[in-house]
Amino acid sequence: MFVVTDSECTGYGKPGHPENPERISRTIRHLQKQIEIDVFWEHPLGVADPILELAHTREHLRELDRGDRDFDGDTPFYPGIGDYARRSVGAAMKALELAGQGNNSFSLMRPPGHHATASQAMGFCYLNQAAICTLHARACGVPRVAVFDFDVHHGNGTEAILKNKEGAAFFSIHQHPCYPGTGAKSQGNCRNYPVAPGTSAKQYREIAVEALEDLTKFEPELLIVSAGFDAYAKDPLAQLQLTETDFHWIGLQLRQFGIPVVSILEGGYSPDLPELILSYLRGIDGL
Repeated sequence: MFVVTDSECTGYGKPGHPENPERISRTIRHLQKQIEIDVFWEHPLGVADPILELAHTREHLRELDRGDRDFDGDTPFYPGIGDYARRSVGAAMKALELAGQGNNSFSLMRPPGHHATASQAMGFCYLNQAAICTLHARACGVPRVAVFDFDVHHGNGTEAILKNKEGAAFFSIHQHPCYPGTGAKSQGNCRNYPVAPGTSAKQYREIAVEALEDLTKFEPELLIVSAGFDAYAKDPLAQLQLTETDFHWIGLQLRQFGIPVVSILEGGYSPDLPELILSYLRGIDGL
């Protein structure tokens, strides 16, 4: 398993904010000491603005660099946040490059991205790595690229950016109602599978099987995964009931597609995040 990370992504934060540096540093330490999977470490690529502009407006990119106030109540402005967000995209792009060489890969970075729209930072997210990677892969000639989003929150930004884009499809299983309040229905190439608060792991798996069957019909040649771990029963930001075993199961299901899988860390705010990520990666590796 190739893991792309950069310790510099822990260089910003706000006391009490759930999206904090320890999410990454604790996970790195856990993956370094475990012996269940072989981890090959990689660093992010540099990413030029024309790549970012596949998914975002120039004005949004300028705002990330020159802003002096919070984007919303959940999404603070930090000095240098534009650079941190670009580095997170660069890690996803390196993971995409590794997938092009036939490898499964995981971008272990912050900030996350799936709530960021073309012109708006929101929900802890500043630039949308999954959408950028999808559109870049399409521009490079991959005929069909699917995004599978299992974060507990609907990936509204990814959906908005990829809606009606030829050769791209978005599949999201998420709690509803829940932040950001979108994703109640499917539309075109964007398929949504909302689950109610308190849904059991058994019921969740049944709905996930339906989503994955629909994804199979799309016949993707590349799978990009918005890997959020906040559907975990002990996560403080939602009310689903998944366990560590369920994230392992998700990884096993995605492995069965037999195509490269690019996984990008989104949410997950429990202290158990490192163990959840390892279980998922074990599934992707077939262990």
